[in-house]
Amino acid sequence: MNNVVVSILGQRLDNVGYGQKRWFRWRPTMSLLMHHNFQVDELVLLYQEDEQKLLDMTIRDAEELCLNIKITPYKVSYKDPWDFEQVYNQLHGFADNYSFNREENNYYFHITTGTHVAQICIYLLTEANYFPGKLIQSSPKDGPQGEFRTINLDLSRYDQIASRFHKESQESISHLKSGIETKNKRYNELISELENVAVRSTAPILITGPTGVGKSHLAKNIFQLKKQKSQLDGKLIEVNCATLRGDNAMSALFGHIKGAYTGAVSDRAGLLVEANNGLLFLDEIGELGQDEQAMLLRAIEDKVFTPFGSDKEVSSDFQLIAGTNRNLFERVEKGEFREDLLARINLWSYQLPTLRDRYEDIEPNIEYELNRYAQNTNQKVSFNSSAKSKYLSFSLSSYADWKANFRDLNSSITRMATLCTRGRINESIVDNEIQRLQQDWNSGLDNKSDNNEELLAQTLAADVYEKIDYFEKCQLAHVIKVCKESKSMADAGRKLFDKSRLEKSASNDSQRLKVYLKKYDLEFKKL
Repeated sequence: MNNVVVSILGQRLDNVGYGQKRWFRWRPTMSLLMHHNFQVDELVLLYQEDEQKLLDMTIRDAEELCLNIKITPYKVSYKDPWDFEQVYNQLHGFADNYSFNREENNYYFHITTGTHVAQICIYLLTEANYFPGKLIQSSPKDGPQGEFRTINLDLSRYDQIASRFHKESQESISHLKSGIETKNKRYNELISELENVAVRSTAPILITGPTGVGKSHLAKNIFQLKKQKSQLDGKLIEVNCATLRGDNAMSALFGHIKGAYTGAVSDRAGLLVEANNGLLFLDEIGELGQDEQAMLLRAIEDKVFTPFGSDKEVSSDFQLIAGTNRNLFERVEKGEFREDLLARINLWSYQLPTLRDRYEDIEPNIEYELNRYAQNTNQKVSFNSSAKSKYLSFSLSSYADWKANFRDLNSSITRMATLCTRGRINESIVDNEIQRLQQDWNSGLDNKSDNNEELLAQTLAADVYEKIDYFEKCQLAHVIKVCKESKSMADAGRKLFDKSRLEKSASNDSQRLKVYLKKYDLEFKKL
């Protein structure tokens, strides 16, 4: 195998004069050719146009030292050797255009010459395998020959480094989950991917899901994570778009100038300016008007916008996280949301599961809420064992609607912790809380009944609908709703037969549900 060395011609280190004394001075490029234990078969010299005289001398000296060496000059051009973009583009161009033959040659990139910017670029190109070889570094020791060493980026301690990065990643994931040891597979996979995106990307993130699933809380955690990693030095600006209407919406987001509208008595910067170099969280983004959507799209793409009433552009560089409990694709179909804006914010989209879809995470979230209460009030509270069993049993049952998701859970724990004595939640408090939750969730029962009738009338054949009792209608309506909300028939069956399935040695929830639906000429897929 031949050894091919690529080296940047050093304007200072390689240029130590043109007389005979140069042979007694250390010159990095020449020093590599003086070592008998490292034969250089080809030397590729990267040079700039104004270095032609130094290049000619270096080639002559190299050929004098090594009779059979091949010298390949390669011209690069960057006006400022400290400009990262210029230098990287030129070195990337070399690596992209050079014909590497890894079957016959070993390749080395000499990193002693050139600016620190050039050295960083060489490292990146080698690490990314644009340059398929090793790094080599020389130093002035023991006369003009000096010494050298090679650096293989396939590091022997890579496992330790990878382990360190894995640990940091796990810490970041834990931060996004507020330190809660969640068990739901779907949620954990979602957060694991989101951690990668949050750390590596500045593109918009769309977080969807019903009220109370934690969209705002997650956005705050993402901001804190990026802040910890020094990726942002601005503020977190939170806006509930549902509260913005008319001129106030445009003014609040993009600012206004004095006199832009009645009541605009002075200039206003706007929230997008406040979010400069930070993170902007637009909750309920689906509630924005068409004009605000158009302005926001431009602000995301071009980082500029025009304040209300002004003719001068303002710039703001922010990362956007958008939240919504609406189906934005349906709103696009209705002409209520811009398709181009949805395409722009939908690069990274995450649907947060409801509390009912994360039954296995209810218990760790109860502990989290108790700890949060303790931090806020400086009072530690816990359940006695029988009270905790009763509350958990209810929380996991089909009777627990958790309509507002984690907001319901937070309110419930806060009430019980406030009412308990000596820091212990007993069965009596749990009984009262269960009764209160059921009363809250069933307060709209009359409306539910009307909705059930409408749902069944739309779902069942007319002759089937007319024959079933009111009792059956209530039960069937709930089953249909569970089916519509479930990912599969097995998932729906697990929810509907949550107690009886535990008594069977081999439960077949899908088959039981299929038989039940068949009584009413229904199929899960059609639901």
